[in-house]
Amino acid sequence: MKYKWSFAISLVYLAVTLINFGTANALEAPREQVILSITGKISQFNTNNTKVELDLPLLQQFNKKTIVTSTPWTDGNIRFEGVLIRDLLDTLQATGSQLKAFAINDYSVTIPIDDLRRYDVIIAFMRDGKLMSIRDKGPLWIIYPWNQNPELKTEVHHSRSIWQLNRLIVE
Repeated sequence: MKYKWSFAISLVYLAVTLINFGTANALEAPREQVILSITGKISQFNTNNTKVELDLPLLQQFNKKTIVTSTPWTDGNIRFEGVLIRDLLDTLQATGSQLKAFAINDYSVTIPIDDLRRYDVIIAFMRDGKLMSIRDKGPLWIIYPWNQNPELKTEVHHSRSIWQLNRLIVE
């Protein structure tokens, strides 16, 4: 009888451990206005097992990266702060080869995931220490490290720097 109880308690402990392990790495659900939705070839979700929805506080929980660079659309060097897209994709266990990015007005671009692995490309939410408004090409803007990688100063890479970003599809 003592053996049966020990075995039952061990099974309960194992089940609780597995449940806690499965939820410890889960993404939280957004509590504020969603500013970025991600779907496609991802294995981690925070809403109904089909997508990830991020509000600004959730996005800010990722390690931040700062890039100081000039852009064709601004004057001088600008300090952008955001999250490395590759870190975000790694967290979501993304398996695609390209990323389709959409702006608020449904403008879209396709970005090879190789770009995001090779270079420190970020989804910026701050510009010179301030959150970006829609008027300032925000709230999210994909920024390449142009000053650090002059080979990226091409029309192709500039076209991939989509502002007013609100949706990503991993393909």
